[in-house]
Amino acid sequence: MGLRSLALICLAVLTLAGCATDKGYPDASPEQAAAAAYRHDGPPALTLYTMISNSSGSGAHTSLMINAPSQRVVFDPAGSVRLKAMPEVNDVLYGITPRIKDFYERAHARNTYHVRIQRVEVAPDVAQRALRLAQANGSVASAMCSSSTSQILRQLPGFEGIKSTMFPNNLADQFAKIPGVSERILREEDHDDKAIAIREFEDKLAQEGQ
Repeated sequence: MGLRSLALICLAVLTLAGCATDKGYPDASPEQAAAAAYRHDGPPALTLYTMISNSSGSGAHTSLMINAPSQRVVFDPAGSVRLKAMPEVNDVLYGITPRIKDFYERAHARNTYHVRIQRVEVAPDVAQRALRLAQANGSVASAMCSSSTSQILRQLPGFEGIKSTMFPNNLADQFAKIPGVSERILREEDHDDKAIAIREFEDKLAQEGQ
């Protein structure tokens, strides 16, 4: 490995400090994941989330929501937003109802980061293949969120041009070139500590008996 390659890897690891698992819960059982499965009636689609530093503009984390015909999940490699109401097995989050989806997106947008949200509709078999690939991928090591997501995307019809990358912004820029992609930016001014938002949301769900 050359010095330039080593330097790029070191830079990626430092840049992707946000790609660090701190979920607070053990993996759910297959039965718990199956019980939480949510099927969204919208068209099959892939939504790429890129968490970006407000101060430096560098990408901090990548995740991918997959709306497949069978169910909607989020592939959140080495992510840090975890809920009891959103069972996780090997970095795949289940039970992505509209309310959970809204919380997941907003939990990442705070006074230090904003979220670049890119969505593209795909054929049902493409979305279902993405789901199978995410489920078969296994847990992802810290700082490998963009790498693992790009590896899944490039195996899908229509996404073969995606190149493997460790950099969230690079993956987002590549994804933007896919025909039909729509994009929005989510900004909020919540406290930098996501744990506060997670705790408040879980307390609210508990009060509602969920």
